[in-house]
Amino acid sequence: MKLSLSTCWNSWRHQDGCTMVEEILSLGFESLELSHGIRSSQLEGVLQARKRHKFSISSVHNFLPMPIEVLTDSPDCYEFTSHRPKDRDRALRLTLATIDWAEKLGAPFVVVHTGRIRSLNLTAPLRKMVEQGKIFSRDFIKRKLEAVQAREKVAHMHNTRVLELLGDAVSHAGKRGVKLGIENREYYEAVPSEREFPDFLQHLDPAHTGYWHDFGHAQIKHNLGLIDHAQHLERIAPRLIGCHIHDTRPPFRDHCPPFTGETPFDQLVPLLPKKCATVLEMSPRTEAADIVAAANAWNKKFK
Repeated sequence: MKLSLSTCWNSWRHQDGCTMVEEILSLGFESLELSHGIRSSQLEGVLQARKRHKFSISSVHNFLPMPIEVLTDSPDCYEFTSHRPKDRDRALRLTLATIDWAEKLGAPFVVVHTGRIRSLNLTAPLRKMVEQGKIFSRDFIKRKLEAVQAREKVAHMHNTRVLELLGDAVSHAGKRGVKLGIENREYYEAVPSEREFPDFLQHLDPAHTGYWHDFGHAQIKHNLGLIDHAQHLERIAPRLIGCHIHDTRPPFRDHCPPFTGETPFDQLVPLLPKKCATVLEMSPRTEAADIVAAANAWNKKFK
């Protein structure tokens, strides 16, 4: 499993895309993911780096580049789930542009966030109760059941809305030789949920779409008692095309270097398909030396 490193770690520090790429290459990586947060002005530098250096781009993350009207890194600024038609249309158009950039850069995958059910507030109250040590209380179980019931009432409508829009994106990806990876998110309001993912993906052409597993997001939901991380990964593995790798420190601090938190990678990694993109997605606060140490440990353990 050859690790790639996401530019979410360092894109904010660089005005020039070439120096951003060169910093990642200097750590020993031969592949990188162009994450959300890349500005149009940085893409010319990335193209220059492609001419100067030998490296691959494992994936790009929607939206690439950042929308010009959005001033900070915000991958959820436009969502397929939005009740505003203009926002849904903007999300689709930006996704089509990202697919075009993926083809131009030779990236096989585009990682996609599909959105949240914004009318619900389910995750924050559950997280607060866990942080207060109430995860085994009757109040927590009651609140969790209420969250499940509230989501079930409206989930179908939002899943249908997303699938209608994704059809155009999947078709465009097929023409460009690119595959969309639909990512699991850390919020219970996210569409689709882990339970819904298998059926959701049944509606999308497997030649051009798959599941993108985020270890940290799944571990957060595991810590909330909403999923069993290993069971979910085992069930969805046939459609899994790539993953974001980062650890989670109890209960909800993610984007930490692997093996510095509680995620049971020894149990989970064997469940991944053999051909699977593996991308380290590190917090910008992570020291370069810690990234190198984590990558070396990962490569030694999971050759």
